[in-house]
Amino acid sequence: MYAIVEIAGQQFKVEKGQKIFVNRLKAKEGDNITFEKVYLIDNDGKVEVGTPVVENAKVNAKVLSHLKGNKVTVFKKKKRKGYRVKRGFRPYLTQIEIENIEN
Repeated sequence: MYAIVEIAGQQFKVEKGQKIFVNRLKAKEGDNITFEKVYLIDNDGKVEVGTPVVENAKVNAKVLSHLKGNKVTVFKKKKRKGYRVKRGFRPYLTQIEIENIEN
């Protein structure tokens, strides 16, 4: 069983017991959170597609940790102009574990 759910502005395909990294959430470590924007649920071949969301469907998850991701380098250049800028950042992430998918 899997579901496609919107978490922090991005869509993820999730299954029970899966651990994923998402953009930083405003929850403390150990908190249980619920996502209600479920767009699709596949229950052993029985697919239910929402218009736009599936009614009464929820995905429950637990916040495991907050961390910073790998460094992302942003390099800008204009040819023949001598313009070069190198910048970078490390995105703030939250690791969550999917506990169950309710339909």
